[in-house]
Formats: sequence, C-alpha cells, structure tokens
Amino acid sequence: MSATKEQQLLPKSVQTRQIKVGKWNESLKKSDVNQIWTELHRIVSSHPLVRASKRAGFLVEEGRHNAYTDLTQELFVALLGKERFAHYIDTGMTDAEVEAEISQIELTNMLTAELRKRYPESYRLARRVSTLIQTGKTFKRFDNINSPDVHRRLADRLYGLAEWKNEKTRRNVQEMEERVKIVSFQSRDTRMVGCTGDAQIVISNVELEKLIVRVFKAIDSPVDVRSLRSFVMSRLPIMDIYLVPVGGGGSDNGEEDKMEFDFADTRENPEENVLRREGELTAASFVDDFLNNLNKSVRGKTKQYNRMINVLWYCYLISDSGTQLEVAEMLGVSDSLVSDYRKRIEANLQQLSFNGVNEARQFEKALRRAVREIIAVEKAEKVSV
Repeated sequence: MSATKEQQLLPKSVQTRQIKVGKWNESLKKSDVNQIWTELHRIVSSHPLVRASKRAGFLVEEGRHNAYTDLTQELFVALLGKERFAHYIDTGMTDAEVEAEISQIELTNMLTAELRKRYPESYRLARRVSTLIQTGKTFKRFDNINSPDVHRRLADRLYGLAEWKNEKTRRNVQEMEERVKIVSFQSRDTRMVGCTGDAQIVISNVELEKLIVRVFKAIDSPVDVRSLRSFVMSRLPIMDIYLVPVGGGGSDNGEEDKMEFDFADTRENPEENVLRREGELTAASFVDDFLNNLNKSVRGKTKQYNRMINVLWYCYLISDSGTQLEVAEMLGVSDSLVSDYRKRIEANLQQLSFNGVNEARQFEKALRRAVREIIAVEKAEKVSV
C-alpha cells in the first residue's frame, strides 16, 4: 500500500502517488476466490521484503509469469486458516484497512519469520546495524537533507558520518565494494546471550558502531542502508547454519524404515568438461558479435557505446543495482535515454540463438567478464585524463 520505488525517487513537486487498493469487501462478500487470489498476488509482487525473500532462497520462481505464485498461495492458505477473511467482514473493516493489515502485518510477519529462521545471525545483525545508524549521533541521513519530509523505506535511505559535509559525493557500489575490503575482519565474540543463553553476541554494540565507522571511512561515501548492512556484515564472522536431515536412520536410532541417502558426486566428469569448454569457446564468439552489434547500433560513437555498456552492466549483469531511475541518476543521463538503450540491448539479445542451457550460461559469464573489463578500462582512462 505504498507508492512505487520510482515514484518515491521523484521530486516532491512532481511526485504523484496513486495508491491502489483492492475491492476486498466486494470480493469477500461474493466469495470470489479468483479475485482475492489476484489481489494477494499483487500485494506479494510489490512487497519490499520479497527481494530479501528471493535472496534467502525460499521463494521459488519459474519464469516471469509464475513469479511469487508459491508465496501468494502460502499467504492465501495462512489467512484462510486463521479465518482472517471472515474477521474482515465481521468487523466491518474498510478496503484500505484490509489491504494495510495483509501487506504490513500478515505478509511481513510471514517473510520476517522465515528469514529469522533460516538466517538468525544475519537477520539479527542487520537489524542492529539499522538501529545504530538511525539512533547514533555519529551518523546522519543524507537523502532528505534538502527535503526533510521525504518518505522512503529504510533500506533505500542514504546514511553517512555526521562529520561529513551535506554535499558529500556518492561513489558507485562496485567501487565501495572494493574499498571496504581494506577493513579488517572482526573477531567473533563468543559470549552467550538471550533468555535461554543459546545465542552468541558475535559483536557488542560498541564494537559494532566502531566497525560501521571504519566501513564509512573506507568507502568514503554516503550509502544506502541495504548496501551498508552488506558491507558491515562482510567484515563479521557470521555463521548461519540451516540443518536439513539427509541421511542416517537404521536400527541404531529406532527408525528402521527411514530411507538412507548417499551424497551425490558433484565433481565434473570428462564429458561435462568437454561440453563446458566447447560452451566457453562458443560463448566467447557470441559475446564478440553481440558487443560489435551494440557498437554498430550507436554508429561506433565511443561516448554513446560506453553509456550503453554501463546500462548493460547495471541493468542486466549485476543484482541489486537499483531501479532504472537510479541507474539514470548514477550515470548522469535521462531515464528516457536509459530506456532507449535497454530496448536496443534487448533487441540484440533476442537475436541470439543457443543450442542449450550450458551455452547460454557460458555466454552470460563471458559477457560479464568482457563488460567488466571494458568498464575498468573506461575508468582508468578517465583517471589518467
């Protein structure tokens, strides 16, 4: 029940929020299961924690049209089992109130519970980092300096050191990832905490704040909360172990009927080795042709070609690069230009033809290496100038 990410990035003077609310009372009173499921799918698809769920590995997707289907079905069954649909009708809740409860309470609780179960230390430390940067006097928010009333969800807010000037230049994420590697790895605090004494501290709040400061000084740039949490946690010895029973059994533990499993040998066999090498060679030729076609589409103009390569990198080859508006702002170009370049890139991608999944995967790997090298050369040339 919030504006889209693109709308939030617009200046307030041109920002127009159109919050869509489903016709819940009408659908529930008619017991229109299909419409209810459609509205739930819409909520799931636009929920900010869904991206975190995808990274956690419990959101299964197969193709663009089936995205979030399993999670929608799980939410539907949970609401039905708790008799929430009947509660909404009995209490006379408005459509907006129903939408808010499902999105902000029911779905959020479902997602956070799963994240907490699968990644307990990561989840706990991510929340501690978020709390410290919001409450600590050492840090300040940078994305609302000129517009104090700007509304943006926590993961997208920009924070930095309070001592920095308001006009502090922001670096790109790839450069910050390299810079943060100079921060020393934090040793693990093994003291046990919690009401049951079954969780380790990992790092105290005092030391965690010091670590955040060291990270900020290393990257020397304001950064969004999502990336900051990733940078800080990359310097911590986090152990998230998700145990799944895959073997054992037998008469020793009283489970005679339990099936035994042998671990599969995942090493590459000679045939797979040959196929992989052939795929790499074929993919390399595809990459050269693909990049040549992109160059031709801008008539060989170096500046335009470099921009297109950057659009290819940020919009297609790396994850969590942000929206199209954010990429346009990062590259210093208009959103319409980025959109035009994306159309050209996709048109050239559609012309490719692979003999199998292996070739496609090798093409992606080879393309990522080639584009990374081009961007590195471009940056080196700018520095030398």
